[in-house]
Amino acid sequence: MKVLEPGSAVDLIAAETGLSKQKVKDTMQKGAVWLKRGSKPRKRLRRAKTDLQINDQLDIYYDPHLLAISPGKASLVEDFGDYSVWYKPPGMLSQGTQWGDHCALLRVVEQAFAGRKVFLLHRLDKEACGLIIVGHSPKAAARMGELLQSRAISKHYRALLSHAPESAEGTLTARIDGQDAETRYRVLGSGAESASVKVDIDLITGRKHQIRRHFSGIGCALVGDREYGGPSSPDGLCLAAVRLAFQCPLKNRQRDITLPESLMPDWLRGWK
Repeated sequence: MKVLEPGSAVDLIAAETGLSKQKVKDTMQKGAVWLKRGSKPRKRLRRAKTDLQINDQLDIYYDPHLLAISPGKASLVEDFGDYSVWYKPPGMLSQGTQWGDHCALLRVVEQAFAGRKVFLLHRLDKEACGLIIVGHSPKAAARMGELLQSRAISKHYRALLSHAPESAEGTLTARIDGQDAETRYRVLGSGAESASVKVDIDLITGRKHQIRRHFSGIGCALVGDREYGGPSSPDGLCLAAVRLAFQCPLKNRQRDITLPESLMPDWLRGWK
């Protein structure tokens, strides 16, 4: 939508789209309206009363079904000042899309830490749950990013497999999208569901859907992972990031953060 006459954002969008002003405000607050002004980068437009200028370009991604989604509750696990560690529930995105960011952890952190910058350092699949690090300064984001690139952050997961691997302990190294990938695992025992198997996982590399694709590739798809051939489950995808360990590059202190049992999904509680 190209702005042809000046006016407030909510008035012009309502007139152009036929949406009520309340729906326009809701769409804006949830990050589904974008403003491009001159040579400046496109950004989300949230203030309903923003004065728009002639030749401003608006992109409106209105999807009532997406905007109506209410994700689970994210929780702060540790706040180290320059960065923090959060619990992302299943069903929540790590960061928003052009269709909105109200279901994204990064937006939750922005709102919780008003006035502090936020930088997403790594991601979890939407369907998975667990620990994510968020940076709060360019320096912290850069230094923590270096740790991730050099694989100096230990990322520990737990999952339920639909079948037992041939070996009780091993390393999966099948390439993913043409890139090296490495997943180390150890079987812990049988799960509560029929034939399911508990596994402890160290994620060495971080390719897209790496854990899910590696175990699916050996015939042991994760419980709840319909996308990669796993059986359905009322618990959804049974995959959780449960521990992060690293040497803090800013304070030179060892950090070892474990997911509190109070935040663990039902399928994970009580594991040894």
